[in-house]
Amino acid sequence: MARWGVLIVLAYGLLAVVTPLLIQLGVLPDPNTGLENPIYAAPSLGHWCGTDRLGRDVCVRTLAGSGVALQVVLLAVTTALLIGVPLGMLSGYLGGWLDRILVLLMDTLYTLPVLLLSVVLAFLLGRGLPNAAAALCVVYIPQYFRVVRNQTAQVKAELYVEAAQSLGAGPVWILRRYLLRNVITSVPVLLTLNAADAVLVLGGLGFLGLGLPEAIPEWGADLQQALTALPTGIWWTALYPGLAMFVLVLGLSFLGEGLEAW
Repeated sequence: MARWGVLIVLAYGLLAVVTPLLIQLGVLPDPNTGLENPIYAAPSLGHWCGTDRLGRDVCVRTLAGSGVALQVVLLAVTTALLIGVPLGMLSGYLGGWLDRILVLLMDTLYTLPVLLLSVVLAFLLGRGLPNAAAALCVVYIPQYFRVVRNQTAQVKAELYVEAAQSLGAGPVWILRRYLLRNVITSVPVLLTLNAADAVLVLGGLGFLGLGLPEAIPEWGADLQQALTALPTGIWWTALYPGLAMFVLVLGLSFLGEGLEAW
């Protein structure tokens, strides 16, 4: 499964890089330009995935949406990792009042439903790529914090850590030299699983109109617009964005399961 996950994620990464270049070179049409095309045209040789209610090419919008989704998700989970891991290490190693305050704050955030918290934050921050990433980032910080804190609390009781403390090593040296490499092992698995979840949450935000601006192709927003035409037999405007989201989540899940088994 890990091999399939790697192949799927690499394919999406390649599409994210190549699609904007092909659009700039004129090989692919602009995903926001479609007035000269027939609306709700069925899939054909001219438009492989058909067109939507504005005559925009569904295939190009789906391909462009992959790059947007990867940008937001990678920015969100990477920022959450860079914040959650150091806080978890400090909390687990130092303990005391700092640990109690951070645990209370993170547990409060962790108990809130992911989608609900993301919706509230996205509503407060407004639409935009960095705003959507920030709304997702806050949701995943407690997960990294809890995992890293618990492992740090266990590892700091090991004999080699106590020996380093007795020799006069400072907290920064111990955290960087002895604790980081031991507590970071489970983070890649959590990173891939959070990325898969973030794709779905981002799609939910776009579906509710709280994701990215209208000028940016987004799978969730395209699915929301496709709902009005779905009862009339216009299936292609919903199929391809939904399928692209499903395959990316599947690939990230396969990658996470493979890393966990490895």
